[in-house]
Amino acid sequence: MTNLLIKLFLKNKDASTPHGREAYGRVAGIVGIICNLLLSAMKFVIGTMTNSVSITADATNNMTDAGSSIVTLIGFRLSEKPADEDHPYGHARIEYITGLIISFLTLIIGYDILKTSVTKIFNPEEIIFDWVSVVVLGISVFIKFWLARFNKSLGKKIKSKALEATAADSRNDVIATLSVLLATILSHFTGFNLDGYMGVFVAVFIIISGIELVKETVSPLLGQAPSKELYEMIESKMLTYENVLGVHDLMVHSYGPGSYFASAHIEMDAKIDVLTCHDIMDTIERDFAREDNIHIVVHLDPTVLDCEETNELKEVVRNILFDIDPIITFHDFRVVYGDKAKNVLFDIVVPPRYKYSDDELISTIKNRVNEAGNGNLYAVVVVDRSYGVLKSEED
Repeated sequence: MTNLLIKLFLKNKDASTPHGREAYGRVAGIVGIICNLLLSAMKFVIGTMTNSVSITADATNNMTDAGSSIVTLIGFRLSEKPADEDHPYGHARIEYITGLIISFLTLIIGYDILKTSVTKIFNPEEIIFDWVSVVVLGISVFIKFWLARFNKSLGKKIKSKALEATAADSRNDVIATLSVLLATILSHFTGFNLDGYMGVFVAVFIIISGIELVKETVSPLLGQAPSKELYEMIESKMLTYENVLGVHDLMVHSYGPGSYFASAHIEMDAKIDVLTCHDIMDTIERDFAREDNIHIVVHLDPTVLDCEETNELKEVVRNILFDIDPIITFHDFRVVYGDKAKNVLFDIVVPPRYKYSDDELISTIKNRVNEAGNGNLYAVVVVDRSYGVLKSEED
């Protein structure tokens, strides 16, 4: 069924483009609305006929899911809007905002169902058993299971956290509905009213799902670092360009699914003509924008390659840093010659939560460099913390 819907409505849609993502999101939203409204209507009727709060709670959950699909549909539509004066980086983050709205709606519904179910535990009402309700709940499990796979499939194609979260929610609904089905059958054959207890179980499932959705949507809004694979792809691609010797200080900012802005420092031989270097940098920026939809700004770090003394001093620093901690890397190495001493300037890279403070590191490195130069070598050190930044040691 999933492949059939894709062939019918998404045959010529490129999932990597904003228009393609919106088309995939629109189809997912419409399918979700239809399925959930159908399930909700059936369960409300059966829940009312059998006087079952757990079935009614499950119906309310499906109604919420339909509302969530509407919000998702609107969110995908709005997130496709291009950049404007007020939003120069586009509107792609609206997809995260719609996910946050869905999360809070889910929590509110879960809380209301929890209150009703607890009341049913202390004030139980007789449940009217009907095999029709069992059939309806069985159909619901089947539809929700397919819907979970459908949303997961489309979510992977367009790399959408919103659709992946919707898929997880549908999976949770399968478990919740199975619980209601079990309660209905057990209550009938054992004579013990499990309706309120299963209503609580369904409510807890909804609340947990809502909390997970909040976590997944808030994190990118707060500036969650993109994947390690994306950093590695950018670095490896940059290194394929002529005369690029190394890449460091790569920073990537996500402004929504598939919308990235980045900056990076690239190292090139200091002897290369500046106009040639500039042309290479322009080519890199254009290629990433056209081929990867990544708007990147490149900064040039000229590197001295054929100075024997500079290379020897670089090796001294490399050994000192390795002896302090092999995890430390460095870049932007330069030598400034004074009348009586030499200054070596470089940046070091350490993890965000490193065991030493910046002051402790700088003091230790300065002392070690000074000792290595018999008092005639001084270090000027800048500490970089690798917060979502891919760093590489200067070669």
